[in-house]
Amino acid sequence: MVDATLDTPPAVEADTLLHIQHVRQAYPKGSGADLLVLDDINLDLHSNEILGLLGRSGSGKSSLLRIIAGLARPVSGDVRWRGKPLTGPSDGIAMVFQSFALFPWLTVLENVEIGLEPLGVPAAERRSRSIAAIDLIGLDGYESAYPKELSGGMRQRVGFARALVVHPELLLMDEPFSALDVLTAETLRTDLVELWHEKKLPLSSILLVTHNIEEAVLMCDRIIIFASNPGRIAHEIKIALPHPRDRTTPVFRQVVDDIYGRMTNPLDPKLMAEQPTPDVADSAGVRWGLDSISTNLLAGFMEALARPPFNGRADLPQLGEDLQMEIDELFPIAESLQLLRFAEVAHGDIQLNDAGRMFVEGESDVRKRLFGQQLLAHVPIVALIRRVLDERPSHKAPYRRFSEELEDVMSEEYADDTLDAAINWGRYAELFAYDEQSQTFSLEDPE
Repeated sequence: MVDATLDTPPAVEADTLLHIQHVRQAYPKGSGADLLVLDDINLDLHSNEILGLLGRSGSGKSSLLRIIAGLARPVSGDVRWRGKPLTGPSDGIAMVFQSFALFPWLTVLENVEIGLEPLGVPAAERRSRSIAAIDLIGLDGYESAYPKELSGGMRQRVGFARALVVHPELLLMDEPFSALDVLTAETLRTDLVELWHEKKLPLSSILLVTHNIEEAVLMCDRIIIFASNPGRIAHEIKIALPHPRDRTTPVFRQVVDDIYGRMTNPLDPKLMAEQPTPDVADSAGVRWGLDSISTNLLAGFMEALARPPFNGRADLPQLGEDLQMEIDELFPIAESLQLLRFAEVAHGDIQLNDAGRMFVEGESDVRKRLFGQQLLAHVPIVALIRRVLDERPSHKAPYRRFSEELEDVMSEEYADDTLDAAINWGRYAELFAYDEQSQTFSLEDPE
């Protein structure tokens, strides 16, 4: 059911709509050097397929989508639409955003019509095409309603109608269901897939950016798995399951498990920069960023993992389903626990080790002491903060002492997230104090 990974891009075929070759994207950092967010992306999109880009936040998926939409230019590489260089927005490409992006002072009909005005479409045709798009997407009767009168799912349907009314060949979707509740998202994605397979959508292809593995398997013909830091293609998977797809069937679960396994394989060289194995974490120094996750969430996650039915070891898809977490929530927690040596993550499974079990079984003081030991031994930025504070006669250091060092190797935003995690974790373990107002680290009781 799941084809082998394609490690080299295929030759350009006759039905290729979009051809991307050796694309790199970078943005300026605070230090003056560029932050590489996409590296050597090679990708073709064909007619009559739904292609999914799957990966964690920060893997460059949305940056690539902006390039395809013509909203950004790569620093190098070649992007061709219908065989011609793509240098800006194209009439054949439309986008649906995560955040609805509706004008609150316009009615549903006016919000949909507005996409046709820049194209010079006559008023009568604008109205007829907009009404047809609204009817197609399931909002017949709501033409005169305003966005504030609609539910989240209905507002997103307006976003779909506005994209479809221009009759694009390619529809770009940037996590279009992530702002919706679970039931609404399920209904909307099911309706969209049905319309696609019934040939009712005026589209040649759909490109979906998501971090929801089940959503990707449910909708897509092909899935591209992105690795992070920088964003790059790690794997390509063809999904040969017939539609409609039932997420409860064993074969569906097998595909989902396979993707989880690929994304958590510690021996995969294409994901190595994303997976904090013990050797990588020890050698990375302060270059290794941290996800800002509360100690309460880390503790609660370990407690849930230790309880039946998991008893210390769990299949990540099953654990994520039980805890109602998608990979953008699940993976950072699992990887943080692995970095702290409280758990091991590999091949789609997570298992508490001896330190993790000691933490779960310990009282508050034991937990704090053990957490502090793991921080100093395995999280270089925390060890650096503590060492600087120990060595300075004042036992104090400003925030910028560490933020500037981090910004030399990562974006300012990621540096702030990393220090935020270090501060919260260090405070919990009582390794140091931090004053928010003066932005100063200190030792509360220096020896």
